[in-house]
Amino acid sequence: MKLMKALPDMPPVTWETADTLVDYDAAVARMEAHVDAMTRGEAGEMIWLLEHPPLYTAGTSADRKDLVAPDRFPVHASKRGGQYTYHGPGQRVAYVMLDVGKRGRDVRAFVNALEEWVISTLAEFNVTGERREGRVGVWVVRNDKPKTALGRSPEDKIAAIGVRLRKWVSFHGISINVEPDLEHFSGIVPCGISEHGVTSLVDLGLPVTMVDVDNALRRCFDTVFGPVGEN
Repeated sequence: MKLMKALPDMPPVTWETADTLVDYDAAVARMEAHVDAMTRGEAGEMIWLLEHPPLYTAGTSADRKDLVAPDRFPVHASKRGGQYTYHGPGQRVAYVMLDVGKRGRDVRAFVNALEEWVISTLAEFNVTGERREGRVGVWVVRNDKPKTALGRSPEDKIAAIGVRLRKWVSFHGISINVEPDLEHFSGIVPCGISEHGVTSLVDLGLPVTMVDVDNALRRCFDTVFGPVGEN
């Protein structure tokens, strides 16, 4: 796997964690401003960890028919790639503002690195996250559930990935289901995939907290992306 390592002369990535729910539009505005500052050379790379109030987002490939319950939660149009996603309390969102231009200028490798970061983080809790061809995100095989009609173990999505690049600087990022209300996902067809379910770390029977996940994200980040900042 091609890693998106920082160059030796790049400063450590700054990390910030929000301690209250963050309004989606306010978060996007802040990301936009930070990315613009990065493209001007006035700001460095940043990872922003947060949670949103319950909402749906529509990526650039969203199909209106996948919005099952349009009046349930606010729906926000998003310029990130992908289709409909849910965000809400109990889900760790990591907005990733990195200089992909200095890290190899390879969009596919960047998405692959984000997936690897999630997979490594899940492994810290003995959860095997897997990629699937044609399905962006990270999946877990549910051996604890009845097999499908084809005799296969069902698969549930545990993490979503959706990014955008501007002048080779990334924003938006990943979301990992720690302990969200999984019923909230029923208002959409998540990422346009109806034949698979959604799960979380707590749904898998793990007594994991958001702090546990944050610590694992920071430990695993260095392996894939390079030095972690001091914040």
